[in-house]
Amino acid sequence: MMVVGKLKAISNESDSFLYGKFPAGFKWGAATAAYQIEGGYNIDGKGPNIWDVYVQQPGNIQDNSTGNVACDSYHKYKEDVNLLHNIGANSYRFSISWSRIMPSGSNTTNPKGINYYKNLIGELKKYNITPMVTLYHNDLPEQLQRYGGWLNEEIVDLFAEYARVCFREFGDDVKYWITLNEPWGTASLGYGLAIGAPGVWGPGTNTYIVGHNMIKAHAAAYHVYTTEFKSFQQGEVGITLNVNWFEPLNINSQSDLDAQDRGLQFLFGWFAHPIFANGDYPDIMKALIRNKTEELTPGSPSRLPTFSPSEIRTNKGTADFLGLNFYSSTKITSRVNHCNPPTYDCDSDTFKEEDTSWNGQSSPSGLRKMLNWIKREYNDPTVYITENGAQDKTGTLVDTERINYMKHYINEALKAIKLDNCNLKGYLCWSLMDNFEWISGFSVKFGLHHVNFTDPNRTRTPKASSKFYANIIKENGFLMK
Repeated sequence: MMVVGKLKAISNESDSFLYGKFPAGFKWGAATAAYQIEGGYNIDGKGPNIWDVYVQQPGNIQDNSTGNVACDSYHKYKEDVNLLHNIGANSYRFSISWSRIMPSGSNTTNPKGINYYKNLIGELKKYNITPMVTLYHNDLPEQLQRYGGWLNEEIVDLFAEYARVCFREFGDDVKYWITLNEPWGTASLGYGLAIGAPGVWGPGTNTYIVGHNMIKAHAAAYHVYTTEFKSFQQGEVGITLNVNWFEPLNINSQSDLDAQDRGLQFLFGWFAHPIFANGDYPDIMKALIRNKTEELTPGSPSRLPTFSPSEIRTNKGTADFLGLNFYSSTKITSRVNHCNPPTYDCDSDTFKEEDTSWNGQSSPSGLRKMLNWIKREYNDPTVYITENGAQDKTGTLVDTERINYMKHYINEALKAIKLDNCNLKGYLCWSLMDNFEWISGFSVKFGLHHVNFTDPNRTRTPKASSKFYANIIKENGFLMK
C-alpha cells in the first residue's frame, strides 16, 4: 500500500445509501504483505531483501522502526488465520517473500521458507478461506538489487523463474495469483523519487525503465502459468494496480476534463493499457513524453521505452482479473509543466490536490466512478478490490471513523454492482491488522486488529471495525433494520 487516505471525521455523503446484498459467492477478506507482517527477517535461511537494507539507514523510516519482527506472523500465522475466521472472511490476500523462498533471488530454493507458506495455506484451507497470493509486494531480494534490480532487464526472466517456483510449489492449493502489487509505487517512488526501498533517484528516466521491465515481467509470469500450469491447476493470474479517482477541478472546463484523462492514463493506464487494452502504452503518454524529451534533448529517443511488436503481442490480455487498490480521490486541473531535469510528475501536464469535498475526507463516490471508468475503458474486466482502508495514528480500539469510512466505500462498491452492473467480485480491506507501513513505520495504523508492538508477543486485539466488518460479511451487504 502506497497511496492512502487519512482518517478524519466524516459525515454522510450527499448520495443516498443503498441497502441490499452483494452477489452470492462475493469474496470478502483482508490483505497483508510479507515484509509488513512476517518478521523473521534473518532466520530459517531467508535472504535479505531491499527493505531489510533500507530500514537500517538512519532517517529513512519516520519512527526509526524496522520490519525485523513486525507482527511476527512468521511465528503467529495460525493466530492470524483465526482472526480471519472470526470475522467470517472467505478470502485472504497475502504476499510471498521472494528472498524467503529463493534467498539470492535465483537458482537455489529454501525448503524452510517454502514450508512456511505451505503451512499458512494449509491453515487457511482448514477454515475454507481462499488464498489470494501476491508474488511481489515491494521486497526485492537484495542480491538482485546489486545488479540494478528492476532497472536491469534480466529481472524479467528471473521473475518468471521465481513465479514458476511458486506455481509449482503452491499452485495446487492457490487459484488466485497476483503477479505485482502497485508497480506504480516501485517505479515512481522506489526508483524515481527515492522514497522507500531501494531509494534510487531518477524520476524522469528510471521510473519508465522500471515500469517497462515490470510490465514485461508480469507478462512473462502470466505466460509461464498459462503454458505450464493452468491446464491442471485451473487457477487465475492477475495484477494489482493502485489509483486515485481524479475529479476535474472545474467540471465545465474541457481543459480540466482532458487533465482528468491524462491523470488516469499516467497513473493507471500506464500499466493497465498494455495488459487490458492493446499491449502498449496509452497514446497520450507516448505523445507527451516523446514531445517533452524532444524539447530538452532534441534528437534523443523518448524517455518512455518502446515495446516491440512481439512484446506488444506478449503483453496484451495477460490478466484474468484486475486487482484494485483504492483509497481516495484527487482534484485535478490542466497545467503545462516545463521541468528540467524532467520528472514523471511533470510529464502529464496536470496539477493535483486532495479532494476534501466530503467533509474533509476523500469522497467515497470516487470508487464507484473509478469502477465505471475501468468498465468502459477496458471492456468490463473482472475486478477485485484488493486494498481499501483508512489510517489513524493512535490505533484506537473504538475506531468509529474507520467504520464510517468502510461503510460508505463498501456501499459505493455495492452501487457499482447493483446500479451500474460493474464486474466486481470481491472486497479485501487493508488491513487485517496494524503493521509496518513502509516509510511511516508503526506511526500509522490501518488494521481491523490492534497489534501491541511493544509486547514481544505482539498481542492482537479486535477493534470495533472488525466487528462491524464481520457483520457486513455475515449479511453479505447492508440490510434495512
